[in-house]
Amino acid sequence: MKKRVLGNSGLEVSALGLGCMGLNFGYGQELGTEKSITLIRQAVDRGVTFFDTAEVYGPFTNEEIVGAALKPVRDQVVIATKFGFNFVDGQQSGLNSRPETIRAAAEASLKRLGVEVIDLLYQHRVDPETPIEDVAGTVKELIAEGKVKHFGLSEPGAQTVRRAHAVQPVSALQNEYSLWTRGPETNGIIETCEELGIGLVPYSPLGKGFLTGAMSANTELGDDDFRKILPRFTPEAMAANQALVDLLKRIALDKDATPAQIALAWLLAQKPWIVPIPGTTKLHRLEENLGAVDVILSADDLSQIESAASAIPIEGERYPAHLLATIGR
Repeated sequence: MKKRVLGNSGLEVSALGLGCMGLNFGYGQELGTEKSITLIRQAVDRGVTFFDTAEVYGPFTNEEIVGAALKPVRDQVVIATKFGFNFVDGQQSGLNSRPETIRAAAEASLKRLGVEVIDLLYQHRVDPETPIEDVAGTVKELIAEGKVKHFGLSEPGAQTVRRAHAVQPVSALQNEYSLWTRGPETNGIIETCEELGIGLVPYSPLGKGFLTGAMSANTELGDDDFRKILPRFTPEAMAANQALVDLLKRIALDKDATPAQIALAWLLAQKPWIVPIPGTTKLHRLEENLGAVDVILSADDLSQIESAASAIPIEGERYPAHLLATIGR
């Protein structure tokens, strides 16, 4: 597996990581603890060294699964987790990044993961009630105490990144970024990463499954699948957005690849400090995704993709209004 370094942080990871959320949270079908542990270890066997989880996934149980799976190879992998929510009766309830909450969350994550230090700790969403300087300062203290190695932010605004970075260098941003979610190109995030030497970790790099070509307007989502509330996953939107999948299929045919591999290869080609973290519950999909690191897109290929993709309007917001309000702060 090829390696990449997240910006100027010195944090080296596999060129593709594994987003672990979907193993038991968000998509309505839990893989189960033992099968999840097996899949994570199969990823390790194939060279993946970067694994992403969060306290809110489950809540809490995803971290336990990731920790158990990676315990035998702890010194060979990088584990990222996140803080930033309130919990009431074990369920997520609003944002909370007060310093005491960050400290409690970090201690709990350390225990659930079964590790002595968290490699990369993200603020999951910016808390407008807590100055980002206080957030960065608290993580800086945790780093000084040896409980955290690197600081990250998820879905912040560019100015927030700059303010945080001035207190404690930010190693990575985790934002949604793909061929159908290109906000980081226009909202200053990629420019800020380039300027400050910050790595970018795109989540949902396959459009929450849509860009694989395995979904269509006829796909029925269960009531416990969070995509059911996303405007981009209405039957009408999926029908309209099929044009982008069709483009990926045409390119994939020429490259002897799959649409998912083209979507991931496109991301990898954008910047050398970009490390996507596609998730999956299936070994054959894991292997398919990892094959993307060997798909080479030339400058001419990228130009043709850009030209064709720019002519395809994307139907539907990526989140409903109440979730859109939590990003880009």
